[in-house]
Amino acid sequence: MTRGTVPGTLLGTVLGAVLGAVLGAVTLATLAAIAVTATVGFGQPREATVPAVAAQLESPLVVTPDIVAGGKKLFRRHCAECHGPLGTGLRDAADLTGREVQDRRDGELFWYVTNGNPGTRMPSFSRLPEQQRWQLVAFVRTLRRAGP
Repeated sequence: MTRGTVPGTLLGTVLGAVLGAVLGAVTLATLAAIAVTATVGFGQPREATVPAVAAQLESPLVVTPDIVAGGKKLFRRHCAECHGPLGTGLRDAADLTGREVQDRRDGELFWYVTNGNPGTRMPSFSRLPEQQRWQLVAFVRTLRRAGP
């Protein structure tokens, strides 16, 4: 045995290499799974599934012009950068005026405001008080596009 070597070093080296290869494969597999989960089809953003219990929520607010005005102010501050001042969508953000958004229940919209839309750039706004998130929902309802 050479001075300065530790018995079992070869075993440790082999085990380290095997463990590194296994962990590397797991990491690559995990990253691939995340990439597949985040996109569907040809890289299209994946839509989050709103839990049924959340979809059933109803706004505790009585919608008044003041509630909508507050929602509009919040929208300008937090949402217009991506959704545009009229809610038609900029930078790949959803068009909030169309049926695909407007046909959703209030609870679904509240869930998206609260949780964001994983797999897209839509962030969570859970840091806003609950009342303000419901005000945003009330304002989004005013963006409904006329026509079919």
